[in-house]
Amino acid sequence: MMPWWSWALIWIGLVLGLLAMLAWFGFALFKKVMATLEALQELGDLVADVTRGQEMPPSDRFQPAVFTKPADLYRALELVQRDRAQRRQRRRDSSIARGKLFITRPLTQRTDTDA
Repeated sequence: MMPWWSWALIWIGLVLGLLAMLAWFGFALFKKVMATLEALQELGDLVADVTRGQEMPPSDRFQPAVFTKPADLYRALELVQRDRAQRRQRRRDSSIARGKLFITRPLTQRTDTDA
């Protein structure tokens, strides 16, 4: 049979763990609530600007590719592929240059200072 103080230690550990977990969840919830309130403030500012008749600030909104012309999509794809190929070629060239430095290392004369 376990002594009474071991049960007290177990329960104290469990209660402290529970309080730590609740504090962690409370902090995470607080951060999420503050982010939500900030987003609501920005939305309220936008609605106030619209009701005053001011122009909406330009924003990068998501535009689905379904409504884009196929020629524009192909052109954008070609640009991305060309940029990717150029990045790969630059990386390949720098890798080759680094490799050549390892192979054709300049000779250095080493003299023995003890002699």
